[in-house]
Amino acid sequence: MTIRRKLFLAMAFFILSMGAAFVFVTLFVVKATLEHIRVADRTYEIEILSRSFEEYYRQSGGSWEQVQASPIVTNGQGSIPANASYLLLSEDQKLLYLRGTADTEQIKVMGIRAPVRMKEETIAYLYYLDPEVANLSKIQLGIGSSVTTLLLASSLVFCLLSLLIAYWLSSRLTRPIRMLVPAIMQLGEGKFGVKAPVTTKDEYAQVATAFNQMSQQLLRAEDVRRNLTADVAHELRTPITILRGKLDLIQQSGRSVEPESLLPLQDELIRLSRLVDDLHQLSLAEAKKLQLELKPTRLPALLQRIINRVSPEADRKGVRLELKAPVDCPEILVDPNRMTQVFLNLIVNAVHYTPARGLVGIVVRIGDSAAADIPRYLNITITDTGPGIGAEHLPHIFNRFYRTDEARTRNKGGMGLGLAIAKEFVSAHNGIIDVESSPGQGTSFIVTLPFNIP
Repeated sequence: MTIRRKLFLAMAFFILSMGAAFVFVTLFVVKATLEHIRVADRTYEIEILSRSFEEYYRQSGGSWEQVQASPIVTNGQGSIPANASYLLLSEDQKLLYLRGTADTEQIKVMGIRAPVRMKEETIAYLYYLDPEVANLSKIQLGIGSSVTTLLLASSLVFCLLSLLIAYWLSSRLTRPIRMLVPAIMQLGEGKFGVKAPVTTKDEYAQVATAFNQMSQQLLRAEDVRRNLTADVAHELRTPITILRGKLDLIQQSGRSVEPESLLPLQDELIRLSRLVDDLHQLSLAEAKKLQLELKPTRLPALLQRIINRVSPEADRKGVRLELKAPVDCPEILVDPNRMTQVFLNLIVNAVHYTPARGLVGIVVRIGDSAAADIPRYLNITITDTGPGIGAEHLPHIFNRFYRTDEARTRNKGGMGLGLAIAKEFVSAHNGIIDVESSPGQGTSFIVTLPFNIP
């Protein structure tokens, strides 16, 4: 059963229940009120007739057989109006006595009913009717029937209108869900990126917006998965092809293998091992399962060790390395091995792209946040004087296997995982890494690390 039908049935049940309860309570109150309204005061006449019938019943020995022709009853009529009609019924509603021009049913419906008692025991029922009582009874019955008819008619109209409104409301309230269902079904069929229309500004809009965001994330995740599969296959194809070709050549030659001929094979195996290790670390970082060995570390000292390690290559290219850091730079809680890998990758890249007589500057600054709940941080900026990066590449610079220069080979340019790993390692420290660059103006990588890592 659809939500629309459930909602309509729930509202319809509520409307009909409330309508029935309203009719029942109103009829009960009106009926009780009308019954307690005295039609006319005929106490005197009823007492005279009651005593006459009681006297006859006593004298006849408890029998009503000849009551219609009894002189006792007839003699008591002198005080009764001539236009009055009355009748006497037994306890089992059998006619015992009738007097007047009105018929039996008229007297029973519109007359005043009173029990005839003898020694506290009811022996019959007396019904009294005269023109005044009849007129008042007609008014009383007319009010009751009019109220009942009007109440039932108005309740019927109210229920019908309410059901129409309930149907319209159920249709309107469930319309955003009905518009969302096709998008959900398309997403279930694997059509990632499908969007649901957002037509309101309520909770339905929040659901539709969240669905659209989820759909876009799934699309991006699917694109990343496909690209990763393609990139990994591409990266593995080259060394595997080389290994296979070398091994086939060795097998076909039939000669003994010289040790120096195995060196290219070893280089390709090293590349494969490094690729697998990088992918493993990257997957752990992205899954938030990377183990960090946090230690108080002075970043200027760590950066100086990295500079000493890179200096021979920089000297061969004629690139100058320069580190600027405050003397009183405090210790920061990081994993030294992971951060060494981050800064080593950034500095090596900077040296690689900086031309001869260029400069790679590393600047460390202490930042203070204005907000009390945001901790102090260290800002490390690595700037080179290389050719820079085009604006179209900057949004993708931290993607896996992404290269700004597609023309360069894997052997000369690396595998394109360094910056992706650097970003994940910095994120694992609750830090931020960003890049600023313009063609011909050099490139700056900015790493921001908080003092305390929760």
